[in-house]
Amino acid sequence: MNTCIPLVDMRAMTADIREDATAAWNELLEQGDFVRGAAVGRFEAEWARYCGTAHAVGVANGTDAIWLTLRALDIGPGDDVVVPTNTFVATVEAVVQAGARPVFADVDPATLLLSPQMLRAALTSRTRAVIAVHLFGQMPDMDALLGVTDAAGVYLIEDAAQAHGARWNGRRAGSYGVAGCFSFYPGKNLGAFGDAGAVVTSHDGLADTIRSFADHGRTPNRHDEHQLIGWNSRLDTIQAAVLSAKLRHLDRWNRSRVATMAMYRQLLGGTPAQFVHTARGAEPVYHLAVVQVPDRDRARDALRAYGIATGVHYRRPCHQTPPYAGLARGPLPVAEAAADRILSLPLFPGMTSAQTERVADALRCALAALEVPA
Repeated sequence: MNTCIPLVDMRAMTADIREDATAAWNELLEQGDFVRGAAVGRFEAEWARYCGTAHAVGVANGTDAIWLTLRALDIGPGDDVVVPTNTFVATVEAVVQAGARPVFADVDPATLLLSPQMLRAALTSRTRAVIAVHLFGQMPDMDALLGVTDAAGVYLIEDAAQAHGARWNGRRAGSYGVAGCFSFYPGKNLGAFGDAGAVVTSHDGLADTIRSFADHGRTPNRHDEHQLIGWNSRLDTIQAAVLSAKLRHLDRWNRSRVATMAMYRQLLGGTPAQFVHTARGAEPVYHLAVVQVPDRDRARDALRAYGIATGVHYRRPCHQTPPYAGLARGPLPVAEAAADRILSLPLFPGMTSAQTERVADALRCALAALEVPA
């Protein structure tokens, strides 16, 4: 049996920053500023500059990034927030924790992302915000979505947890909406050594309010004054130092992902494996390599026998999961059909051509054995 090819392998990325991370850790041990240290401010400035926004506020994780943004926008009980049902459950969790009601929208059949048509169908008289999710590393049509939200007078928030560095018409993820929310979970394109997150925005007052909420409601620059009922959701110093070290490599790592995806598309052309479509205007960073295949679970079993790890992102649309099923207003057929077919193939920076070929060959063989027609 050949060595297993994992779904994600972060060893190459870790090796790239090992020296910088060790130096940062040693500096932290000397200085002792484990929380709110200088590295946090440095990373926030770097991340804002990278995303093309005026501000970045480091927080504890990506879920808190969305929740704090909703809270800072005074969105809560009595308000609706439109969320594409094809997303990780954290997007919906944040809406519920803010006290608002998630309204689920279906997705475009080609990209599996929120479309302006699906958004219009989901708007209600109580809608205060829309969360556009840049799933799999690709942004939806942000200009069209902004046209809908501007006409409706509601906020557009970006869940960019899977899209570090992605662009739509040349603009980075996080720079379109009133705020962009990021997770730096270790497996992300830009990942910390634990949980971490950030909100980016060009709205000064919103950034100040989120920063205060995330730090026990403190008045800016006053440790002993509290202006709001806050929470504890701070980005810690070591994670900020790790993220700064990794940020210098992010574009190169993303180029590696793009090259691997191009190779997958070439090798699997003419097979029943249908890749998620890349929309005109999108510059994806491919957090996940998602294909749709018939008889997905049997195909996964066959790939496992070949030593190939795979994933499913996600097995159920959010509106069909037990906690949120009661909130569904009806069937959402595109997301429901895709959930039975989507399969995530191995993808990570440093993945070799030989590994990519092996995955593609294994999938070809698996589909042939299942007698799935091309």
